[in-house]
Amino acid sequence: MYCLFLIKISLLGNCSMSSGKSHVGRKDDPVMQYLLSHSLREHPALTRLRQKTMEHELNMIMVACEQSQLMANLARLIKVKKAIEIGVYTGYNALSIALTLPEDGKLIACDVSEEYIDIGRPFWRLVRCEPTLFTSLFTLISALTVQDALLLRFLFSVLWSGRVVNPEEGDIDSISIDKLNKKLHRDVRIQLSMLTVGDGLTLAFKI
Repeated sequence: MYCLFLIKISLLGNCSMSSGKSHVGRKDDPVMQYLLSHSLREHPALTRLRQKTMEHELNMIMVACEQSQLMANLARLIKVKKAIEIGVYTGYNALSIALTLPEDGKLIACDVSEEYIDIGRPFWRLVRCEPTLFTSLFTLISALTVQDALLLRFLFSVLWSGRVVNPEEGDIDSISIDKLNKKLHRDVRIQLSMLTVGDGLTLAFKI
């Protein structure tokens, strides 16, 4: 069984103090600060990778740390051994998931940018859990062919900074995500929950 993590990257929207795109939290939000200070548990390698990522000009597209931790905990709960992540950026979430896998576990990470991936490589090597990485569209399509064997799917950024509520004409990203959300809601073959954590997270699975 595989667990699939789909990341839709955004260059817009608010960032939580946890570093990463968030729909509900801002760095000056005392409730968000309380949540993070009383729940976030970062591996030292994740902390260093986050700090390095925040030096990058596109740091706002990093996954919210509290969102990544939730997915990692769910992966632990269902004892995931194999995972696929599509959309890696510097690999914060990839590393978070890799740290939950058993010794014989496997993480396949797919992205189109070697530049961003290279930022994360040194931190993956620190904990000896570097994933199998691919940067070709062909490999991405091949990875999706295992979708029928997937136990659980995580979809990131499904709220898209709130733009999915009333997408403007010509806003392809917002329109596409809105269509995907509606399609998932209509799909009677799956069970799903859409959460406001980070910039929106959908959990979908078949019984």
